[in-house]
Amino acid sequence: MNRLTIDLRKLQRNIETIGGWMDRHGASWTLVAKVLCGHTDTLRALQLLGIRSMGDSRVANLNAIERIIPDFESWYLRVSDMSSVKQVVAMADVSLNSELDVIEAINEEAGRINKIHRIIIMIELGDLREGILPGSLIRFYEQVFDLSNIEVIGIGANLGCLAGAVPSVDQFAQLALYRELLELKFRRKLPMLSAGSSVVLPLLLDGKLPKAINHFRIGEALFLGTDLINGGTLPGLYDDVPVLEAEIAEIKEKSLRSLVETSHVQPFDSANGQNDSEPAVGEWGYRALVSVGQLDTDVSGLTPIDNRYHIAGASSDITVVNLGDNPDNLKIGDTIKFKLNYSAFLRIMSVKYIDKVVIPQLHEFETATKDRSWQLDPALDSVDWDSQ
Repeated sequence: MNRLTIDLRKLQRNIETIGGWMDRHGASWTLVAKVLCGHTDTLRALQLLGIRSMGDSRVANLNAIERIIPDFESWYLRVSDMSSVKQVVAMADVSLNSELDVIEAINEEAGRINKIHRIIIMIELGDLREGILPGSLIRFYEQVFDLSNIEVIGIGANLGCLAGAVPSVDQFAQLALYRELLELKFRRKLPMLSAGSSVVLPLLLDGKLPKAINHFRIGEALFLGTDLINGGTLPGLYDDVPVLEAEIAEIKEKSLRSLVETSHVQPFDSANGQNDSEPAVGEWGYRALVSVGQLDTDVSGLTPIDNRYHIAGASSDITVVNLGDNPDNLKIGDTIKFKLNYSAFLRIMSVKYIDKVVIPQLHEFETATKDRSWQLDPALDSVDWDSQ
């Protein structure tokens, strides 16, 4: 049986840790839930944990959250297009915007249903994703700040989400200056600088992030603990909230290197650099076929939890794992566990072929969170959180 498990206890610890970082910085934060693809049990757990500000890039997922957490603050995180305006206004309290025509359409729709819609004006700071150019900011703001059913609550930016731009202190200082300029010129407060994301957390932990950056949109670090600047895992966070358990369908001792002519053209790149060197000619070992493939997830984003195992390759339906001399005597029907990167996690949550379950079950988790009756890794419990 193949399944993805989401460990709610580790998720809770990650939420508490990140929440502590936000409190010490004097910032608010919105949980980016799009990777969950509306997964009901995880959303219910987030409700139990007190999460009330959540963002998504799919209106259908915001609908799913609304059914479970009716009093949450909803953020629409994908830049709105004209065809989605009606849904965005109906479902989101806040949206990120960079096009005047779209904002005017949002204003018109919000007026039609007698609603004030809040927006963040996105500014291009180097990642070449969404955002207006800084030189056009004053003119842009001048045209939107007094629209009748729009409230501009701040300015924002995305870094590290497309071009891999590494955020710098100077970029955030520039953003703070842009806000000061707008506030002075138009004599109206812009309370929010929404430029924090998972990629910014290393700067926050190093004490280098300007205090003016006071809103974060956090997803990947919350679920995977990823340090997107230095690699590895951020201190105090679990990197295995989601774990894939894949069933072994075949296991045999075979040559680890093909004995026939092979082509460099392959349908999928799935090894993800996990093999340090190509097996020697004549080298043998155990190879397990697990019944998960590229149709289910991004196999290049999987890493066996047991570092003695290595992914050899994958097709649409299966993944081959080299087990060496099979030290754990794995057999048909056993499972191999994998950690996931963000791409693999997102893909597996968005497809129907793999069961997704939370552990512990929700009723057990609700009881445990009330009395903290569960224990986590003592190594993480010993971290000096206040020093982070």
